[in-house]
Amino acid sequence: MFSLEGFHVKVPQVIPSLEGCFTTQFLDFLIAQSEFLKFNDGNIYNTSRVIEGDYIKLMEGISASSGKKVWALGPFNPLAIEKKGSKGTHPCIEWLDKQEPNSVVYVSFGTTTTFTVEQIHEIATGLEQSKKKFIWVVRDADKGDIFDGSETKRHELPKGFEERVEGMGLVVRDWAPQLEILSHSSIGGFMSHCGWNSCLESLTMGVPIAAWPMHSDQPRNTVLVTEVLKVGLVVKDWAQRNALVSASIVENAVRRLMGTKEGDEMRERAMSLKNAIHRSMGEGGVSRKERDSFIDHIFR
Repeated sequence: MFSLEGFHVKVPQVIPSLEGCFTTQFLDFLIAQSEFLKFNDGNIYNTSRVIEGDYIKLMEGISASSGKKVWALGPFNPLAIEKKGSKGTHPCIEWLDKQEPNSVVYVSFGTTTTFTVEQIHEIATGLEQSKKKFIWVVRDADKGDIFDGSETKRHELPKGFEERVEGMGLVVRDWAPQLEILSHSSIGGFMSHCGWNSCLESLTMGVPIAAWPMHSDQPRNTVLVTEVLKVGLVVKDWAQRNALVSASIVENAVRRLMGTKEGDEMRERAMSLKNAIHRSMGEGGVSRKERDSFIDHIFR
């Protein structure tokens, strides 16, 4: 429990260290920006009180001393995706249309981090051994890792992998319509790096997360998803961030998420949270009131 001038906020027992989360250049950028904070009249956050109510209360308590306002106006991503006609449909959506509800795990780790060839092979083997259906985004265009300056291209998948998983899995090597994928009824889970945009997109679509944090805010987003909201599980613990994730760990995470009572309960909680987020954006909802408060403030 954390207290600040009457604000009592529950926090998880273990908060991941920020060590290794940010580059020196990014930290320098944040420090440089801090001098401009004195000019602002308040802060807008891409979140919702439904998702992070206690955190927003804490930020309000901290901001109160300076007389600054706090508004949680998110999520900023669309809450619903209109189904396109067959002419403009991405091939992966056509594949999903043929699958059973909640039967496919979507695997994507964003665009700023790549894996070693060994890790790529472990992921591939784990997905194959899980015997669960999957869509895996492996972008050939991505090069290197922004955190180590590497210019190494993504490595190839294990020989014969795509042929062996044909019908069970689909590898996407170009851009993937993530929101459209997450909103599809066939998707039952999302193995993700837990970038904030991906978290919000998954939560607003009611999809539980298998969390594999890489850097930045992702380790702490993982705690929110798994420990606070309880709509996900941890694939790779941040304390073991430099260790190889074996195929058996990947396999176990997919099976837990997609084939157990535990996974079903996560899906139920994720769907309940989705519905709460959607209600909050409607007339009389907490997010709608937040938006109205912001509009009143700027036009006062």
